[in-house]
Amino acid sequence: MDICKVPENTSKCTANTMPMECFMVLSTQAQKISITTLCCLFGTLCTLENCLVLYLIFSSPTIRKKPSYLFISSLALADILASIIFVSSFVNFHVFNKTDSSKETFLLKLGGVNTSFTASLSSLLLTALDRYISISRPSEYKSLVTRKRAWVALGVLWVTCVTISSLPLLGWNCCTLNSACSELFPFVDDNYLSSWICLVMVLLASIVCAYAHVLWKAHQHVAYMGKHQVQGGKQNARMRMDVMLAKTLVMVLTVLMVCWSPVLVLMIYGIFVKLSIQLRRVFAFCSTLCLLNSMVNPIIYALRSKELYSSLRMAFSRFRRQLRATGDSPEAESTHKSSAIETVCEETRIT
Repeated sequence: MDICKVPENTSKCTANTMPMECFMVLSTQAQKISITTLCCLFGTLCTLENCLVLYLIFSSPTIRKKPSYLFISSLALADILASIIFVSSFVNFHVFNKTDSSKETFLLKLGGVNTSFTASLSSLLLTALDRYISISRPSEYKSLVTRKRAWVALGVLWVTCVTISSLPLLGWNCCTLNSACSELFPFVDDNYLSSWICLVMVLLASIVCAYAHVLWKAHQHVAYMGKHQVQGGKQNARMRMDVMLAKTLVMVLTVLMVCWSPVLVLMIYGIFVKLSIQLRRVFAFCSTLCLLNSMVNPIIYALRSKELYSSLRMAFSRFRRQLRATGDSPEAESTHKSSAIETVCEETRIT
C-alpha cells in the first residue's frame, strides 16, 4: 500500500510519495528479533504489573475511595492499553511487515496508541496537581479533591485524549489535506505531529512545575520540623506521607523524561530535517523505551507506596489461605486420616 498517491516508476522514498515499505526500517533478522524481544518482554511485564496495580487498588475498600489512587488507576489503565495496542501494531508492521487494508485502519490503530500514551501523561499531570493541592492547601484538600470531581476530571481527560488522537482519522492527515507527510508515521500530517509534540511538551512542563512546587513545600516542611523540633502528631504524619508520595511520583516523572526524551528529540528533529534511514531505525528502537516507562511505573508504586504494599501482602496472604484450604479438601483429609490409621496399626503390631 502506498502513502497517498505514488507516481508511476517511482522507486525513491520521498515526501508524499513514500510507499508503506519505506517506513519498515528494520532490514536484518537480528534487528527484528531484538525489537520483538524488547516489545514482548516490556509489553508482557507492563500488562501484568499494571493489572496487579489495578487489582490491588480496587480490591481494597480503603484505597479505592481515595482520589489519588483513582488517578493512579487511570495511569495503569492507559499503560495497559499502550502496551497491548503498541506491541501488536508495532511488531506486525516492523517485524512481520504487514500493512493494513486501508488508511483508516492504520490511523485507527495509531489513534489508539496516541490516546493511551497521551492519557498516561495526562494522568500523571492529574496526580501531580493532586499532590500540589494536598501539600499547598492541606486543610482544604478533602473538600477540594472529592471522588466525584476526580471521576469528572478523568472523564474529561479520556474524552479529550480520544478526540485529539482521532483528528488524523477524522481528516487531519496529509492525504486528505494534500500536505507534507511525516517521515516517521505514515499518513500523519507534519502540522498535526508538531501540535501533538507541543501538547506533550506542555504536559511535561506542567508536571515539572507542579512537582517543583511540591518538593519545595516538602523541603520547607522538613526544615520547619527540624528547626522547631516538631515531633509526632497527625498533621506531621500526613505531611510525611505526602512528601513520600511526592518523591515517588517524582521518580516516576524522572523515568518518564528519560524514556520519552529520545523519542521527542527525534520527532522534533524530523520536522525540520530529513531523517536518514539510520535515524528512523534508531527511532524505532527508542519507541520501545515508552514501554519501559510503563513497565517501571508499577515497580515504583510497589516499592514506595506503603498502602499498595500492604494491599499486596494481604493479597498474598489470601492466596496462601486458599492454597491451605485446597490442601485441606475432603480428599486430602481422607488421605491424611487413612495414612494416620495405617501408622497406628503398624505401631500396634510392633508393640
